[in-house]
Amino acid sequence: MADDLDRDKVAKAYARWAPIYDMVFGQVFERGRKAAIAAVEATGGGRILEVGVGTGISLPDYRRTNRLFGVDISEPMLRKAQERVVAQKLDNVEVLSVMDATKLAFPDGWFDVVVAQYVITAVPDPEGTLDEFARVVKPGGEIILVNHIGAESGARKIFEAAFAPIARKLGWRPEFPWERLARWVEKAPGIRFIDRKPMPPLGHFSLIRFGRVAGAPSLRAAE
Repeated sequence: MADDLDRDKVAKAYARWAPIYDMVFGQVFERGRKAAIAAVEATGGGRILEVGVGTGISLPDYRRTNRLFGVDISEPMLRKAQERVVAQKLDNVEVLSVMDATKLAFPDGWFDVVVAQYVITAVPDPEGTLDEFARVVKPGGEIILVNHIGAESGARKIFEAAFAPIARKLGWRPEFPWERLARWVEKAPGIRFIDRKPMPPLGHFSLIRFGRVAGAPSLRAAE
């Protein structure tokens, strides 16, 4: 289900954000980032793909025993990430690469964990992106998301709908219902829902975990 965000426009939006992203969003999203990394570490870690790695703000918080791979649509954001890797001597970061989240250049079942923080509402094709996460995570592995989930009713839903045209110019969609994720996991072969926890600020964000069933065929094979 493609959506109304345009890949090139999103890339341009995040190129504009790159110089100030950490200053604007660093503190706002910190608890969600920390929670996502804690969830990754609770799985035992290993080979980890962070999609939408951005400026690499989360990379220093992973254990050095993990092997980290980061991809993003924005080259300017990744330049900031590479500067951070060099400055902090993060020798466990193996790859930082510009990549389309719906066309990940990795083998099936390659990663122990795929983590995406504040990403699913900022990609043109959320379901196609999740399909790629399911493809590259190994059986027994997890997909861990932190994301804004749109309101189902009330004043916040009205505000999100009104704000949507502006938000799209900034690079994301605010009116993203939980139902889209629920429908996706119902249809995704070998993927199960594990958990959803509300996150600050105000519980408008959620930490969401999906697992690939051990012994499940690859998504492509199942199709």
